[in-house]
Amino acid sequence: MKKKSVWSLNLSTAAIALVPTAIGINYLGKLFAGVLKLPVWLDSIGTVLASMLAGPIIGALSGIINNIIFGITADPISTVYAITSGAIGLSVGYMSYKGWLKNMKTAVLMGLIVGFIAAIISTPLNIIFWGGQTGNVWGDTFYAYLVSSGFPVWLASFGDSVVVDVPDKIVTVIFSYLIFKGLPNNFISIFRGSEGIEEL
Repeated sequence: MKKKSVWSLNLSTAAIALVPTAIGINYLGKLFAGVLKLPVWLDSIGTVLASMLAGPIIGALSGIINNIIFGITADPISTVYAITSGAIGLSVGYMSYKGWLKNMKTAVLMGLIVGFIAAIISTPLNIIFWGGQTGNVWGDTFYAYLVSSGFPVWLASFGDSVVVDVPDKIVTVIFSYLIFKGLPNNFISIFRGSEGIEEL
């Protein structure tokens, strides 16, 4: 049997049902982090888990739709970060397909890579809509320090994103990885079918 492409769109009932579930998990994570004023977002756990289970397309859709809904119901600017959420879903889904769920070490490395991807994409958005800041008190404190030290705004903004996004995505991927590894194989196969997953 020919191996299914990582970019194939799996619109099975299970995959479709996974999207609102992922959105709900993202909402709860963001609420939890906001209430406790954590230095991380925790708003991509559902997106990352959906990507691990059903691939990059479903993961990206989960992230994009989540940001659009949050933008409509709570914070309009959140909608533009659908670009970042989509990239997170695509990158995690692709790396998962290529065998990056082999062990904790590769999961941590995945989180590190995804964190930098998110920071790179979010930095110009932060500059356009927030003057370079992220809205996270921890990151914005670092931003203020860099600006006061003479660093250009774009570099300070990137630093702001890195100190929030990288730890956030590492924690998010590790948490999602632990959930994924705890799921029975027959449950995972509902989303992946008979497709093979490469090992590193």
